[in-house]
Amino acid sequence: MKKTKQYIILGVLFFLPVTFLLFLIPAKHNYTPLEIINEHVEEISYTSTDASTDIQLKDHITVLGFLGNSPIDNSIATLNLKELVYDKFKGFKTFQVILVAPNGAEESVKALKKEINSYEDLKFWHYVFASPSEILSLYSSLDSHQSLNLTTGSESVFIIDKERNQRGRVDDRETKEKEANKPVYGLKEYNCIEVAVIKNKMNDDLRVLFTEYREKRKGEFQSSQTRREQDLKNTPNESEK
Repeated sequence: MKKTKQYIILGVLFFLPVTFLLFLIPAKHNYTPLEIINEHVEEISYTSTDASTDIQLKDHITVLGFLGNSPIDNSIATLNLKELVYDKFKGFKTFQVILVAPNGAEESVKALKKEINSYEDLKFWHYVFASPSEILSLYSSLDSHQSLNLTTGSESVFIIDKERNQRGRVDDRETKEKEANKPVYGLKEYNCIEVAVIKNKMNDDLRVLFTEYREKRKGEFQSSQTRREQDLKNTPNESEK
């Protein structure tokens, strides 16, 4: 009897990982890319705090933010972004954070830098400076729920892909909201004050985007439209039933 229990336990320990992997197979098939909210985000060509670095959106996965005239006032949102997002993804190639501030805010940025990176060098974290008109032009090329106040900046950041497309969620409703047929609303920017948004939504969305580019490198990526066409092709029509 004792040996029988041991065999059962060993069998469970052996088959449990296999069962888990089998569940992952359909999950990969149903993988959905992070949606394109807006195309052709304006390229960046501003002055950087690191003149040796060529700062640009193209060919990078970028988290883009706006600090306003007094960047130090956005220290809480910036610190959340650093600890909850940057620290998780800084090891990924082509990932970067770009924070834009108006010309003249350099001293406030220095104070912010002391608070944010006092104990480490943030290699892929960039501060750039531009005129108010250039910043408003960049912001207007984004799709946002709110207007930009250059005095205070914004607590929200945007995800931009390698082709300078803004990524997000067309439908950000919870399951209960969908079941209740609540009106559709999207997620275009991520508020860095709301920790739950960063942990449960932004980090997940970035992982999905990195997965998309990894599959593209391997030649395994299929867009939603391609996958739908393939599914329809594999579905028998009436004459084949």
